[in-house]
Amino acid sequence: MKTRTFRSIAFTALMLLFASMNLSSQSVAGKWYSSLDIQGIPFEFVINISEENGTVTGTFDVPEQGALNIPLSTVTLEGAEFEFEFIPSGFSFTGITDPAYTSIIGYFKQGTINEMMRFGREPVAKDEDHPQSIRENYKKEEVYIEMRDGVKLFTSIYTPVEISGPMPVLLFRTPYNAEPSEESYNYFVTAYYRYLKEGYILVFQDVRGRYMSEGEFVNVRPYIEKKGKGVIDEATDTYDTAEWLINNVSFNNGRIGVTGISYPGFYATMAILARHPAIKAVSPQAPVTNWFLGDDWHHNGAFFLIDGTSFYNSFGDPQDNPTRSNSPALFQFGMQDSYKFYLEMGTLKNIGRLFPESVTYWHELMKHPDYDDWWKATDPRPHLKNVQPAVMTVGGWFDAEDLWGTLNTYKSLEKQNSSTLPNFLVMGPWSHGQWAGGEARNMGDMYWNTDANPDFQNLEMKFFNRYLKEGGDYDHPEAFMFVTGENRWEEFEQWPPADATEQNLWFGGSGSLSFTLPGIDGGYYEYVSDPARPVPYREDVHLRRDPSYMTDDQRFASSRPDVAVYSSPPLEEDITLTGPLTADLFVSMTGTDADFIVKLIDVFPDQARPVEGQDIDVPLGGYQMLVRGEVFRGKYRNSFEKPEPFVPGKVTEVEFTMPDVAHTFKKGHRIMVQVQSSWFPLVDRNPQQFVNIYECNESDFVKSTIRIYNSREYPSSIRVNLLKRELSEE
Repeated sequence: MKTRTFRSIAFTALMLLFASMNLSSQSVAGKWYSSLDIQGIPFEFVINISEENGTVTGTFDVPEQGALNIPLSTVTLEGAEFEFEFIPSGFSFTGITDPAYTSIIGYFKQGTINEMMRFGREPVAKDEDHPQSIRENYKKEEVYIEMRDGVKLFTSIYTPVEISGPMPVLLFRTPYNAEPSEESYNYFVTAYYRYLKEGYILVFQDVRGRYMSEGEFVNVRPYIEKKGKGVIDEATDTYDTAEWLINNVSFNNGRIGVTGISYPGFYATMAILARHPAIKAVSPQAPVTNWFLGDDWHHNGAFFLIDGTSFYNSFGDPQDNPTRSNSPALFQFGMQDSYKFYLEMGTLKNIGRLFPESVTYWHELMKHPDYDDWWKATDPRPHLKNVQPAVMTVGGWFDAEDLWGTLNTYKSLEKQNSSTLPNFLVMGPWSHGQWAGGEARNMGDMYWNTDANPDFQNLEMKFFNRYLKEGGDYDHPEAFMFVTGENRWEEFEQWPPADATEQNLWFGGSGSLSFTLPGIDGGYYEYVSDPARPVPYREDVHLRRDPSYMTDDQRFASSRPDVAVYSSPPLEEDITLTGPLTADLFVSMTGTDADFIVKLIDVFPDQARPVEGQDIDVPLGGYQMLVRGEVFRGKYRNSFEKPEPFVPGKVTEVEFTMPDVAHTFKKGHRIMVQVQSSWFPLVDRNPQQFVNIYECNESDFVKSTIRIYNSREYPSSIRVNLLKRELSEE
């Protein structure tokens, strides 16, 4: 029986027990205390309930985040059943009170979080890594650091109350609000508490033009190679910050590490380019790197609709600085069905009307439909040469935002620098930033039979200690990679591994897939791609994009006629793939443009069953696990700078690289590849005509009959890298 079922039975029994009792005359009014554990970070959560003339209202506090007396959207009490919700943040609670109003037990829900929660009348005891305990042992100082052009950047510095000796500095630069409250401590102080215990000084900084910092904010500000007097970029701001810290923070040991996840990962990459002698170690984690080729808003020129729209609905720019407040949402979706919402919105031009002109980046982006100098200037990779600090790039195999940036930052460092550069890569079975805190035991319905986080966090600590402390030890090979399917960490001397060989998985007749070249003439699979009925990227109904789509069961897609499906026989032995994938398609169409989504899938045996304790929502037998999926906008097949239309009816090759994998297909499993021409609303719809998609009209969207060829003359395939050596034993 599944964990969720046990939990539900226990909760239902408790509800029946309490509901059968007569409630006392005491009131539900007053303070109620609880705590929440979000990704391993404990937060005190307090509700303040008032009851007057039968009407119940309330506010909530999350002191660590500076949230005090925030009115709840609704509060209800019917008998023993107690509920509240806060619509702006999308969380709710449903539970029951005991007869004496001393306890409330129920479930807290927010997005994918669905956790049992207990409220009591007394404050919850705090562990040593609780923000309140940290506050008692570490002091915060807020300062402004002046840059070379006179602009001052807001910075917070955390140091131990009791100092035992010189300490290294770990710097985080962020556009996401370093200090939401003067009284509270930064969220990441708790997430990185292990570094405080290890004797580090933690420093957080609002980047130029964001929140409490002065100046003008520029999205992914370009690095300037040759700087004149007074010229600034994120590298100079990092240099000036490092210089100030070394000369003004007491008890620092003269060594600085820099890290950050996602957008802060971009600023970590910029710290490499700062070239300050005190910056000895840098760890860009899921770093934003190129917003056209593969990160966040575009993959291979195709616009990622949900992510782009959702992000700029709340991020926005510019801000009225200084401020500690986050920007309010610009608009409400008005429904919970993202497929319906975006389909009814129609074109990107229509969606753009949701954003006022003040959201300058959205409107500027729409003026650059192709890969021009505007996009290229923001990519730091060409400048990652003659690198001095040690680098550990970190990412997740199931990072829906910046998997591309992680892999390609590492590869650029490897290609453009001496072999003596300490250049490490860590890839785990994680979604975006999942490694920072909490547990990593599963991704959606796929379980790893282990928590992947402790091994990485120990490795990360050893990396920084090695380069920021005296006598630190780091004895690991270059690549520390979690191999899914095998579900364990493996070490490699380089990435991709030298002992992997490239082979083709060929598409064959009747939907076959094998390492043998097809022997038929004129074979193809034909489907009609209809923009009015695009293939959904997930089967369920939802509003926000959930990262677990990256391991979702693909049976819903394989049954559609507008999805080409190719499958191997059951494997006679384990097959491990390591490194990038290359889709090599021969196609034709009745239109002049098309998208091609290629998905590599692990098909479980029909007899597969979940291990006890695994909370899986669908039958595991026959599960079609998405291992890697990627989109390519066909008009960019020869050049991202100069798109070209297809000639209707002409067979054309479309070849593109997909992000790396490290996955073992177990004996008895099947390897499957699916090809389709829409992935909605994850990716915007292609009109299937050669037009500027950012400016086109609804009338430009047409059906297209598309063929995927699988003959001797036009052999479509996906190239993979087979690992020849045996993986280590556990």
